[in-house]
Amino acid sequence: MRLLNYNLFGESHGKAIGVVIRGVPPGIEVREGELTAELERRKGIRRFATKRKEEDRPVILSGVFRGHTTGTPIAVVVENRDVESSYYEEIKDTPRPGHGDYPARIKYFGYNDYRGGGHLSGRLTVGIVVAGYFAKKILERFGIEVRAYIKRIGPVEARELSVEEVFSSENPYCPDEEAFGEMREVMEDARKSGDSVGGIVEAVARNVPAGLGGPYEEDIEADLASAFFRIPAVKGVEFGLGLRFGELRGSEANDPFIIRNGKVVTETNNHGGFLGGMTTGMPIVARVVIKPTPSIYLPQRTVNIGEMREEWIRLRGRFDSCIVPKALPVVEGAMAIVLADHLLRRMAWVGFENARSGS
Repeated sequence: MRLLNYNLFGESHGKAIGVVIRGVPPGIEVREGELTAELERRKGIRRFATKRKEEDRPVILSGVFRGHTTGTPIAVVVENRDVESSYYEEIKDTPRPGHGDYPARIKYFGYNDYRGGGHLSGRLTVGIVVAGYFAKKILERFGIEVRAYIKRIGPVEARELSVEEVFSSENPYCPDEEAFGEMREVMEDARKSGDSVGGIVEAVARNVPAGLGGPYEEDIEADLASAFFRIPAVKGVEFGLGLRFGELRGSEANDPFIIRNGKVVTETNNHGGFLGGMTTGMPIVARVVIKPTPSIYLPQRTVNIGEMREEWIRLRGRFDSCIVPKALPVVEGAMAIVLADHLLRRMAWVGFENARSGS
């Protein structure tokens, strides 16, 4: 059972986006400037982001008093101010390819808010970033850090990076400066052609203790994968060597155990920090595949549901040519929430063991 969880509410063109977070312990210092900075990161690289300009100023409604969490549910809202909805009335019967318009219409019997994707919109990730901020504050108490960067944009991939390089880099998007320059060119080409491009985000967590998680229902690796897949546009997740395990023999894949500075570690980290559904104490390494923005300016085939005929659609509006840069704090937030939840669960066991042993 989760100790730390959140619920998102709101729609892309509604009055506000919001999140309710439960399970954050009392006494954690909250700085609204830090939270605002996290939301600023979600705006991505302006040149390749939507022309929709939202201030994204968080308003904390409950759960924080005199700069510290109270231990009660935390509610935060962010207003939608730069909304232009008229165009969506024109295309309400023509589902946009790559979006959730059609299945949402079926699921909600046509009562759903279809403007800008409504509740399905990537704008709801504002709430994940907010919840992730509070989770990071929990992890901070234990020296655990989370960092995500752009691993790939289209055909351009960053070189293999050490954990130290990832965390010490001053580039907020990708530590591999040369590759990042080429990535920008790919994003620019997509923008100019009215198209979009996808990529891969790599997320790393360090100083995570061994023993978080458990087998089957308690599997922390499964919980992380589930958290990542809840992010709109995520179409793939892997840990460590991931799909490359299918090419290897056991002698190549296994991570030998060794002792360094009086601690048990593994010589390699092919498994990305997990064994048996539990953390090993090694850095957690995850890769998250982000599909290209489905809203593009090129003509696409669709159907008119009202008239039940096939037709072409050419979207108008304000779209991102690449959403990968703005996904970084969202992926970090999703990872931090799961790690903080499992850390709180583990602390309950440790507390019980200490009480039992009298220590």
